[in-house]
Amino acid sequence: MDIEEFSFNTPDSDLDFSFTSCASASTTTTTDRTLSARSSLARSSLTLSFNDRLSTTSTTTPSTVVPSLHHRPHSRHKNPNWEAIKAVTTLSSDGALHLRHLKLLRLVGSGNLGRVFLCRLRDYDHANFALKVVDRDSLTSKKLSHVQTEAQILSSLDHPFLPTLYAHLEASHYTCLLMDYCPKGDLHSLLSKQPGNRLPAQAVRFYTAEILLALEYLHAQGIVYRDLKPENILIREDGHIMLSDFDLCFNSDVSPKLENRTEIKSGSRKSCFSNRKQEEQVTEFVAEPTTAFSRSCVGTHEYLAPELVNGNGHGNGVDWWAFGVLIYELLYGTTPFKGASKESTLRNIASTKGVRFHSAEGEREEPGMAEARDLIEKLLVKDPRRRLGCTRGATDIKCHPFFNGVKWPLIRTYRPPEVRGLAIKRSKSKTNSSYLTGVLTPRRRCFWKRLSYLMRIKGSKYNLNSNHNYYTYIHNKNKKFT
Repeated sequence: MDIEEFSFNTPDSDLDFSFTSCASASTTTTTDRTLSARSSLARSSLTLSFNDRLSTTSTTTPSTVVPSLHHRPHSRHKNPNWEAIKAVTTLSSDGALHLRHLKLLRLVGSGNLGRVFLCRLRDYDHANFALKVVDRDSLTSKKLSHVQTEAQILSSLDHPFLPTLYAHLEASHYTCLLMDYCPKGDLHSLLSKQPGNRLPAQAVRFYTAEILLALEYLHAQGIVYRDLKPENILIREDGHIMLSDFDLCFNSDVSPKLENRTEIKSGSRKSCFSNRKQEEQVTEFVAEPTTAFSRSCVGTHEYLAPELVNGNGHGNGVDWWAFGVLIYELLYGTTPFKGASKESTLRNIASTKGVRFHSAEGEREEPGMAEARDLIEKLLVKDPRRRLGCTRGATDIKCHPFFNGVKWPLIRTYRPPEVRGLAIKRSKSKTNSSYLTGVLTPRRRCFWKRLSYLMRIKGSKYNLNSNHNYYTYIHNKNKKFT
């Protein structure tokens, strides 16, 4: 494969965004190979918004700067990327990060707003980054507002399933966003490698649980995502997901609150003196932007909610509709309302007909599909006022039987599923060992050790170090998970 490189010529005031190919034998002209609107730029200012600090090298030309007010304590914890950036800025003459510190390796993707490149810091090859480069001169005023929205939202994120914005640079008519790089591609590419373009139910449960937490975090900040689809769900090196592309988001007010609900404890028994079951008061955190409202028609047509298609205005419910469409596509290999054309798809979405499920005759249904269908039906309700999640958000969706057994605070310790076309680098630590999947290691054990192991699993129903229940569906008379 040809290795493509961008060169950032110094000094920063004379910035050159020329593109060269160092491994191609083609005689293509330089103008055909260029990926930017210009091969050289006039003298310009370079401004860096680098989390806790804001540095400016020149003020000859005004630049738009989005200062970062968030310290991101979780993203900084044992993050090799932060360590590399700290090392570079420490050695920098002005203590700031500049474009000349970046070494761009190849183009990894492009979209409506810009291009994304794989890059590294010079002399630090162990830390990979994604650099999104946007040419503002080539965008309309509406798309420019989307760029500003994305930069503002990225600067506020601090979540394991959302990207970290390491630096925001404005150079001449370019906006550059330095973020996390996900080497395993996206869910859309992963689906294309599967038989029937669909994933097993246990794998869908894993990915959608992490996506649910990412949406919950965004909604808790009053951010409506509006662009959920497999192409925007990236896979990190460790197999966990990362949501991407925030240019279609919009902000709204949100009022977090604590709500109490009564829960019947599982395994409660009737007493000899009373038929009353044991109940428990559960306090839940609810933060859903129920007052969010917009009339903009944006998004991918197969994932648009009915209220968005009708043009009557929409709110937070569009994300939960798209979440239902996503689960459907991951399980069945197609979207639920797809028609022969874009217009027919939109008509199917806007019609009063409910969702229908595709199933092959004679095919044995895998465990968890009945629960998945029930969740999809509750999410794909045409009336947003009755749609699951629109009132209490992810709090209600987490309680659905499809996600029973998920220990939400420890989901980062779960071992990602093994699916075709996805090679995950496994950790040697105990938290990622094979017992997390409920599969015993193949090595031989003494009888008493096996018995001790089984007793330990049986006696630890709420063992926080095991995700055996996460992958195993055990059906009983009440169709509940153990």
